[in-house]
Order: sequence, then structure tokens, then C-alpha cells
Amino acid sequence: MPVIELAPQTRAFIGGDKKMLIGGNWLDPSADAAIPVINPADGDAMGRIAEAAAADVDQAVRAARKAFDEGPWPAMKPGERALLLNRIAQEMEANAEQLAQLETLDNGKPIAFARGDVFAAIGAIRYYAGWADKIHGSTHSINMPGEHHVYTIKEPVGVAALIVPWNYPLVMAAMKLGPCLAAGCTAVLKPAEDTSLSALRLGEICQEAGLPEGVLNIVTGYGHTVGSALINHPGIDKIAFTGSTATGKIIAHAAAEGLKKVSLELGGKSPNIIMPDADLEAAIPASALGIFYNSGQTCTAPSRLYVHADVADAVVKGIAEFGKSMKIAPGLDEESQIGPLVSQKQFDRVTGYIEQGAGEGAEIASGGARHGKRGYFLEPTVIANTTNDMAIVREEIFGPVLVTQTFTSEDEVVALANDSDYGLAGCVWTRDVTTAHTMARKIKAGMIGVNTAMGADWDVPLGGYKQSGIGRENSRDGLELYLTTKSVFTQLKAGW
Repeated sequence: MPVIELAPQTRAFIGGDKKMLIGGNWLDPSADAAIPVINPADGDAMGRIAEAAAADVDQAVRAARKAFDEGPWPAMKPGERALLLNRIAQEMEANAEQLAQLETLDNGKPIAFARGDVFAAIGAIRYYAGWADKIHGSTHSINMPGEHHVYTIKEPVGVAALIVPWNYPLVMAAMKLGPCLAAGCTAVLKPAEDTSLSALRLGEICQEAGLPEGVLNIVTGYGHTVGSALINHPGIDKIAFTGSTATGKIIAHAAAEGLKKVSLELGGKSPNIIMPDADLEAAIPASALGIFYNSGQTCTAPSRLYVHADVADAVVKGIAEFGKSMKIAPGLDEESQIGPLVSQKQFDRVTGYIEQGAGEGAEIASGGARHGKRGYFLEPTVIANTTNDMAIVREEIFGPVLVTQTFTSEDEVVALANDSDYGLAGCVWTRDVTTAHTMARKIKAGMIGVNTAMGADWDVPLGGYKQSGIGRENSRDGLELYLTTKSVFTQLKAGW
């Protein structure tokens, strides 16, 4: 088995208890509490991270506030911020293999996928480095009496709380940290308690690159304690969250109470529509990879398959066979294509949905069983004969589980696709360009793939309709989340 050897720096990093980054210093939690770091490939503990308390959150927010109000950060020229972000990206690149190994050990994903994530995270930092010196206001002509000089200024919103999930820990941290720093904000980053290692290493890298103290603070711990203290802290000006819709609603309520700026990238249950004229040789493997990649732990995963009755048997069989052919193995195996789910809790959640679906009358066409005796491995699963009123169709499972049903007309499938509380992404497979773009307009989702199951780029907005979120990340849209606009009026000549 081609299992990679851990780099010495990786072994050194995961040993012992990890501290938190607050005000430029690595500190122990005030309550002397810790959370075990579990390797999802075998269920064994690798080390411990700090379990922060409200007092630690308060200290971190105060450090970020001081850095924003009094430190060198506000006076730093935009071009200097751009150079600093590029230095962070360079340091990440120099430590890319260590970051990938940490991501695999912590999250369980195959090492090849983790390396891709590191590359993407570096890309996010470099992309927003390019925006740092291109943040401009504008001048205006107005209709008030007299003559005026009127212009707008784009200013950083202040101290941002960045709360990231466990499915793409480093990518999500970079996706938020890049625009936050480019805009001139300071941050308190809270990684998921299941996957904090890469964020903590990123904190070290930011220090090595010369980021001023207090600009980035990292607190680790549970959402109901650390996350709650962070979103409700009066010193926070903006909240950026990626995670479940249920938690997003709690954060939206807290943001409303404090009138904080908020962006939410939440859950998805994305429809994947395969029309009768689709190129099945392309649609079948892409649809399988779309749902099974990262063990299905992807918010935009095409998890609801709607396939025309004329080609349904071939498509469902093809996706099931593709899933069976994928190698299930620990992420450090270079040949692994399916790693474990992130935790025992997530494994129980996903298998519970499979059992519930079978109990509601759906058919387990393939997979559905645990793989091996150690770790949280689950076979890629295809469930047939589902209906839109089933929980497995309506709720986000977040595992390698595809639910399928058939249709016979375009109007029928559009109605089925839109019959969801979510609206993050969707896919359409067809050779007819009119059908493709007509359906792309009709499907209520923030991202639509035409003859592709997955797609993302830092220059393309990401976000959803309905309960899939508020706001758009990536691109200029993502930068605007960390900026506020000031209007300045100067009277040059009085009017009558």
C-alpha cells in the first residue's frame, strides 16, 4: 500500500497541546481545557487543541480591536498589504506538503485532494493580494443647489469574526482571510473543533510572513461556547460564517441583535438534472465524482439526481458502478479516492439518514455499509425510488449519498428541482443549448453547472438562494463584504 511518510515537521506539529494565537502570542486557554484531535482514519487521538472560554474570546476580540484602532495595520499602504499577502502565500507554498498532511490527518480526505486544497488556498490569498491596492471610491455629480465636490471612500468595516467549517478547513479560512486582510480589517478566526490544525499552522505562517500582531487571532473550541461568545461580542463588526443552515440562523439572529454586517454560506441539496439527450459518457462519471468527492462533504455537491426515465437505468447503474470502483482507504494512501467521514458524529448522522431512507421505502441501489473495522469509512451510496417528501431528499445529508428519481418532462423536473428549502447550486446535462440556458434561468440556485457537476474560481461569486445563505463570497463581491462606504460632501459655491 503506497502510504506516504509523514514529514518530520508534520510529526512535530501534531504532538502535544496546541495553543491559541491572541495578540501575536500563543496562549493556553484560561480554563485549562482541551479537545482531543482525532484521526478519522482510525479513530485514534493525535494530540489536543485548546478549548477556549468566553474570556479567551474577549481577549482575542480586544487584541483585534487594538490592532485595528491603534496598530500599524490601519496606516499600512494598500500596496504594502498586497506584498504582505503575497508573502503569506509564498510561505504557504513553501510549507504546502506539511499543510496537506495536516489537512488529511485532521479531516481524513485523500492526500491528493488535500494538496489540491492547499493550492486553492494559496490561490485565494494571491487573488485578494491583487485586490488590496485596487479598492477605490468614486466621484459624483449631484442635484443639490450650488456647486459641490462629492466623493465616496471605501473603508474597512473593522473587526471580523471568521467562522469556518470542517469540510475544507484551509480553503475556507483562506477564502475569508484573503478579502478580510486585503480590505484592511482585522480578524478573529474560529476553525471547527474537528479540524483546527491547518488554521493554527496558517497562523504561524502569517507571523513568519510579518503580519502585525493582533491582526489575525485564532481561538479554538466548540461552537456553542466559543462561537456563541464571538458572534455576540460587541467588539465584532462583521461576521462571516460557512456551515449548516441551522447554525446560520442562530448567527443571523445574533447579527440582527447587534446590527452587525453578516455573510452566510450555508447548506445545499443541489439538483443534478440529466436530460435524455445528455452525453452520458461525460455525465455519469462527473455526477459520481460530484457527489462522492470529499466523501460527499461538500456544500455544493449534486446530491439530488433527477434523471429522465429514458436513460435512468443506465445512469443509476453507471454511477453505482463508478462508486464501487473507487478506492476506499486512509487519506495518507496515495491511491485513496474515498477517505473517512470527518468524525463519529458525522458517520452516525449519515448512516442514520440511509437507514431512515430505507425505512421510508427507498431502495439502496448500492453501498450504504461501513467499510472496514476502524475509522469512519462509508461506501459510496446510491438510493433509488425516492420522492421529494422524504427526509433524505429534503435534508442535507453531507455524505457520499446520492438520492435519485426520474422525470418525463422539463416542466416536471424544474418543479422538482425548485421544491427545496435550499438553493446553493444545480447542474443540467443536455446537448441542447436552448434547453441548457432556459433551465439555468429557471432553477433557483446561486450557481448552475451546464454539462459539469462542479465548478469554482476565485473570480466567480459563490453563494445561494433561499436558506443556502446571505451574500456572495469570492470575486469583488467577497471583498465588498469587508468594506463600508463613506460619502463626503464639500460645498464649493452656495446655491439659492
